[in-house]
Amino acid sequence: MPKQKRKLTAAERRAKKERRKKYERVFINGKQVYIKRPPTIDGLSVEEYIARNADPIWLHQNGMWEYIEPEPNLFPDENDVNAAFDAAWQQDKTEEG
Repeated sequence: MPKQKRKLTAAERRAKKERRKKYERVFINGKQVYIKRPPTIDGLSVEEYIARNADPIWLHQNGMWEYIEPEPNLFPDENDVNAAFDAAWQQDKTEEG
């Protein structure tokens, strides 16, 4: 008769839980190996967390210029101004005549 499996002690269960948090199983070359999990903040990868929550000044100070999004242009460009002026001029012209 085979030997019965014994239950894990509380300390062994805690250690197993910590290992599972720290490492993950993946297959490399057909073999199952343990690798360290990538670091996360609130369940997000570090890069995604920074992209969502950092302000442009912090990104610039830390050299992360690829995450900086350009600010919207407050002044319209010349073509938009000319088009609006032409439309208003045409409207005034039709109202007069």
